[in-house]
Amino acid sequence: MIAKIGRSSCTSILVGKAATTSGSVIIGRNEDAKTAWPKHLAFNKHEENLANNHFKSKDNKFEMELPTTKFAYSSTPEWTDKYGVFEEDGINEYHVAMSATESAYANERVLAVDPFETEKGILEEAMITVVLPYVKTAREGVKRLGEIVEKHGAAEADGILFGDRDEAWYMEIGSGHHWVAQRIPEDSYAVVANQLAIQVIDFNSDDFMFSTGIQEFVKTNQLWPADQAFNFREIFGTHDDSDLHYNTPRVWIGQKLLTP
Repeated sequence: MIAKIGRSSCTSILVGKAATTSGSVIIGRNEDAKTAWPKHLAFNKHEENLANNHFKSKDNKFEMELPTTKFAYSSTPEWTDKYGVFEEDGINEYHVAMSATESAYANERVLAVDPFETEKGILEEAMITVVLPYVKTAREGVKRLGEIVEKHGAAEADGILFGDRDEAWYMEIGSGHHWVAQRIPEDSYAVVANQLAIQVIDFNSDDFMFSTGIQEFVKTNQLWPADQAFNFREIFGTHDDSDLHYNTPRVWIGQKLLTP
C-alpha cells in the first residue's frame, strides 16, 4: 500500500492583453488551503476622510498607518480572521486586480544577511488590505507594496500578482527587505509555482521594478559574480528537491497546456 502524500500546490498565471482572445489582461491563482476552509465574497465601499485609519495584524506584530481615502474593492477573506485578514484577492474601483500570494522560498545564503522580519514584517494576510484600496494602476500597486517591504520588512518570500486594463505585473519578495517585479509582455504569459521565478533583471528598463539598493546589497555581500547578468532567481531562490520534483514540473505542464 502506498502512503498518502500531502501536497500544497498553489499555482499562478499572468497573461498579457495581446495574448488573450478578448484583449483582456488576466491574472489568476488557485489556493492550496484545506478543502473545508470556506471563503466569503466581500464588497468594500469607497470611504473618505477616514480618521485613525490604522492596520494591525492579528497574525504577527505588523502594523501601519493607512491613507484617509479608501477606494471600493472586492475581496475573498477567510471565514475567520483569527489568523489574520487574508483578503487574498480582489479588484478595486479603478479596475486594478491583485492576488496575494504565491508562496515562495529564499535560500539560506541570502537570508543570512537579510533575514525575514517574521515578528513585525508584512505577511500575505495583510497585503490586499493595505495595498489594493489605495492604488489606481497595477504599477502603483507594485510600488506601494515595495515601499512597505522596504520600510517595515517582509515576513516571508512571496509572489504577488497585479493587473489592470493594460498591464500585468508579477512581483517577488526574496528577502527581508528586497524585491523585484517584472511586467509580463503584452503578447506573453507566465506560470509560477511556489518558487522565485523572475530571472535576469534589466535595471534600465521600465518593464522592471526593484527594491532600493538591491544591486549594492548583492555586491557588498558577494552573493553573485559581478561580471554576470543579475539573475534574481539564481541569487535569491532555491534549487532543492521540492523545485526539481514538485514546483518546476507544474510550470512545465502549465506551459505545455497553453503552448503545446
